[in-house]
Amino acid sequence: MDKETFDPDGCRSRISSSDTNVCYVDFNKKSQIKDSSLKKTSEIKKVKLKQLPRIKNVVSNLKPSVPVYFSRPNSIKRAASWFIENFSGFSNLKAQPHRSEILYSVKSNPDEKSLKYLFQSGISHFDVASLNEIKMINGLFGDKAKMYFMHPIKSREAIEEAYFQFGIRDFSLDSADELKKILDVTKNAKDLGLHLRMAIPNSHSAIDLSGKFGIRPSEAVSLSRKIRAHAKRFGICFHVGSQCMDPTQYRAALSIVKELLVKAKIDIDVLDVGGGFPSIYPGMTPPAMTSYIEEIRDAVKQLNLRQDCIIWCEPGRALVADSGSLLVRVEARKNNMLYINDGTYGGLFDAGFPAFIFPCEAIRTKRGPSLSSEKIHFGFYGPTCDSLDVMRGPFYLPKNINEGDYIEVGQLGAYSKSIRTDFNGFNDILQIEVEDEPSVSMYFDAFEEEKSEEGQK
Repeated sequence: MDKETFDPDGCRSRISSSDTNVCYVDFNKKSQIKDSSLKKTSEIKKVKLKQLPRIKNVVSNLKPSVPVYFSRPNSIKRAASWFIENFSGFSNLKAQPHRSEILYSVKSNPDEKSLKYLFQSGISHFDVASLNEIKMINGLFGDKAKMYFMHPIKSREAIEEAYFQFGIRDFSLDSADELKKILDVTKNAKDLGLHLRMAIPNSHSAIDLSGKFGIRPSEAVSLSRKIRAHAKRFGICFHVGSQCMDPTQYRAALSIVKELLVKAKIDIDVLDVGGGFPSIYPGMTPPAMTSYIEEIRDAVKQLNLRQDCIIWCEPGRALVADSGSLLVRVEARKNNMLYINDGTYGGLFDAGFPAFIFPCEAIRTKRGPSLSSEKIHFGFYGPTCDSLDVMRGPFYLPKNINEGDYIEVGQLGAYSKSIRTDFNGFNDILQIEVEDEPSVSMYFDAFEEEKSEEGQK
């Protein structure tokens, strides 16, 4: 269990199983930081504000020596509202409407405050993949939340605890062995929702997720019939891959589902189109989010499912990526390589091996010449002693950036804080809620329309 080491009414730290030292700063509280490991670097100064601060003001006031996550509550609320309003309107060929549900993929960002903002915005269904995620959601929301254990391979202990202690009834699987395991552990329960994970081509996604999980369509007919015979609710699920750049991938996946249903001669109670909904990054600008929903709507219609079949999705990145950014400090420069105080073992994993390019903005607080308006490409080295802690970029920044300058790395609300490690002891971070909008967003057009409507009232 997490242990509080800061005053909970002010700046607090949670020591997790990875010993990452996170300080949540609330500028409207008078409390001072009390943790010696952070206090000695003088990150925290007393600042009283009546609203959320701006990033440049925070950096100017704090001059932090540790990485800082900036969280944008408004971005989370906007993305959640968009999905709730738009992931709907599904029907069959008889124009009979299907009910729909949005399952937030907890792994993308399990930060408690982010989860609470999603819940407050109307997201109360959660795709969980481990007992720790289950316990966290249950601890935050209790019976008001519904959880779905959508990891295709689970331990017997995890299935048992999820079913008997936490009341979870929905499980994904991709093999006959996993079906037998679930039935054995639950004592052949008659109230199971069982969802067959299919392997779907991921050719237009930044990260291919088709190799590890999913049954090939050619092998799915027999297993789907077995699952149908045991399940109170039988579903088909798939994943088109993380950061899907082509909306027609969902149509292609659903055509494979249609072929399976025809061959197996079975009906389904749930159709889960999974995740893969994208965000914007330099060099990766997806089509409008509405085009993804339109492709899914049309393809679902062609399946001509029973009216009582429910349509699910599992967005993660698309709900939270815009909401987070990470402030790092330049500790040294060698030609076009910047040595910064966070890296691939910290919050910038995706900038390493997956080689994502993130939007970057330099901030200078020290006296002297201003940052140049001319930008050139840089790469980053992280703070650890491992030479694998490298991010090649290119990241475009002012040509005179140097030691002591800061860089705000955007679009890190997903798959950043959730996969940090404390390797080499670089485990201190701050987290601060800010008013600033993200530099880019899939939802700005919808936001502008909303503001325009408010102005006309």
